[in-house]
Amino acid sequence: MTGPVLTVQDLRVSFATPQGLVSAVDGVSLSVGAGEIVGLVGESGCGKSTLANALLGLLPSGAQVSGTALLDGGQLLGLEEGRLGRLRGDRISMVFQDPATSLDPTFSVGEQVAETIRAHRRVSRRDARAQAVRLLSEVGIPDAARRYGDAPHRFSGGMRQRIVIAAALANQPAVLIADEPTTALDVTIQAQILSLIAGLCRDQGTAVLLITHDLGVVAQICDQVGVMYAGQLVEEAPVHRLFADPQHPYTRALLGALPTGDTMPGGLTVIPGQVPDLSGPLPGCRFLDRCPQARDECPTRPEPVTVGETRVACWDVSARLVPERAPS
Repeated sequence: MTGPVLTVQDLRVSFATPQGLVSAVDGVSLSVGAGEIVGLVGESGCGKSTLANALLGLLPSGAQVSGTALLDGGQLLGLEEGRLGRLRGDRISMVFQDPATSLDPTFSVGEQVAETIRAHRRVSRRDARAQAVRLLSEVGIPDAARRYGDAPHRFSGGMRQRIVIAAALANQPAVLIADEPTTALDVTIQAQILSLIAGLCRDQGTAVLLITHDLGVVAQICDQVGVMYAGQLVEEAPVHRLFADPQHPYTRALLGALPTGDTMPGGLTVIPGQVPDLSGPLPGCRFLDRCPQARDECPTRPEPVTVGETRVACWDVSARLVPERAPS
């Protein structure tokens, strides 16, 4: 694996609302390398999808975005629409949560994949069609040549998601952002889609940013994982380290709420309270009001510290790293 293909530094996204300024993403930094799958997890409303949409320039015009996002060393944020449009679907692509709304019901699935190719490559309609059929076949659409002209509604949810992935990968992007790609699918189809994404990452060297709330999905295919809470990245670690030795109280609570084969009735963790209102006054650590390890320092935002292979922003962890003073 080479250096990072996508590097995000101090990304901030806020929205002006009648209730005040909502800080949806607050100083997030991460990177994804070629052939690497990085998971981004957290409760709904923690800013994961907002971060992804900011990278692709898909936020409403009133959004205030700052920071740095480098794709192959070039800045993504603030690009004018024409240049950004040439990158979207070419060097960076996205698979959205709901395949039913990602596909246009008035065009055949094959035409939609072929159009993605022709939007970025100088190829004939015949060649684009041949490439689209090949892609549909590669993502597991049976008899792809015959089904090229079928409308999206003639496919199951799992097959529609495969078609969306085919379109996203049509131009062999350097980065694939998959935003909850298996949310609406049953567990069997979910496993097939995850296997497909992992295989494409391995075979084509695609850098994948996988957004999910499902830690089981993260454990299955991710190399690295970042935990987001209320717009902030609170913990980053290799996936095996996060599950073996979680550092942040929020990460431990999420893992405690994950059902396992030996979970006893009533044994799952319940995180008290709820994600804070991002339009109101916010503490330094936004998990403060729900945290069992809260300290006097927590109203001030903690700086990330390193614990082995883990980066974590938590005052309780920081305190444990400081050697105790010898008695005078």
